[in-house]
Amino acid sequence: MSDQHIDPAGNTQQFRAFAQRSEQEISSNHRKKSPLLPIIAVVVVIAVIGVAAFLLLK
Repeated sequence: MSDQHIDPAGNTQQFRAFAQRSEQEISSNHRKKSPLLPIIAVVVVIAVIGVAAFLLLK
């Protein structure tokens, strides 16, 4: 007969590895999704439109 003993430490270690990996992936994904680039793009577009309107109305 085979032994039906399940090692609880193995499950705990696997869970801890999963939890640590998930936190690292979440933090690295959070850094990658910085809203800085879209904000800069919007500011540049508004500035170009403003300059064009100023030159046309001058």
